[in-house]
Amino acid sequence: MKSKIIIGTRGSKLALWQAYFTKDNLEKLGIEVELKIIKTKGDKIQHLSFDKIEGKGFFTKEIEDALLRGEIDMAVHSMKDLPTESPEGLSIAGVSYRENPADWLVINKGKEDTSKIYKLKENAVVGTSSARRKAILLDIRPDVNLKDIRGNVPTRLQKLKEGQFDAIVLAAAGLTRLDLDMSDFVVVKLNTKEFVPAPAQGVLAYQTCTSDTETRKIIKKLHHSEVASSTNVERKVLNLLGGGCHMPLGVYCEQDEMGNYHVWAAKAATWNGPVKRVRLSSSTSFELAEQVLAALNGES
Repeated sequence: MKSKIIIGTRGSKLALWQAYFTKDNLEKLGIEVELKIIKTKGDKIQHLSFDKIEGKGFFTKEIEDALLRGEIDMAVHSMKDLPTESPEGLSIAGVSYRENPADWLVINKGKEDTSKIYKLKENAVVGTSSARRKAILLDIRPDVNLKDIRGNVPTRLQKLKEGQFDAIVLAAAGLTRLDLDMSDFVVVKLNTKEFVPAPAQGVLAYQTCTSDTETRKIIKKLHHSEVASSTNVERKVLNLLGGGCHMPLGVYCEQDEMGNYHVWAAKAATWNGPVKRVRLSSSTSFELAEQVLAALNGES
């Protein structure tokens, strides 16, 4: 068995948490692990919102290139950032447990209005660069003023604290994993069935070279197959729509105790367009994504 694995990761606090989490789990298997920090296009371009950055995989491509060059043995990605089709020669070898997949609305104390939906005051300035979050938020609270925000999680919270926004929307997974002090804020935990998260939100993807069977065998020991069965449905809907991070699309799939699948999806043509919502249940994941797509397109 391979005795050492080099992990490629972005350098943000959250990306490093993810890499160290994976490192700890690999070391429990007796593997020596080294981390290599790689800057991506998304890290370098901080002045543009996601929909203005060209191409897909702007948080992953440089790391994937390092994999293909053999500079690293595996990559740890936030799965929601990973395009649904891996470059030729690369594969997802495993996925992690799923942290809370929800989005949370973080409001500056004193800027909340408990009489309003989501405790957002009338015409609140809300920071997000996600087309999905913009579309769903406008669908529920059309009065809010949306403003793009970039930077890692601590940077965004600092901008909120400085008063640049009344509130911002962040993934619960990042806030939970970083265990940040939220005492200066009011946190509204959004329901995944209403404020539908990005496909695979809260899950880490472990990517390797397809030909690297040694590393893939090791990663298989970290793989959560029950998580993969749900994220496969979510990501297939995204794939069928040909979308990436730019698309105003939320898809969330969960399994009940009987093994039945339940899917919630929300899609808009544009970030400020009307949102189409669907909910489907099935005893099998077979062609479930196709059924969700048909429902989103008004075909069923």
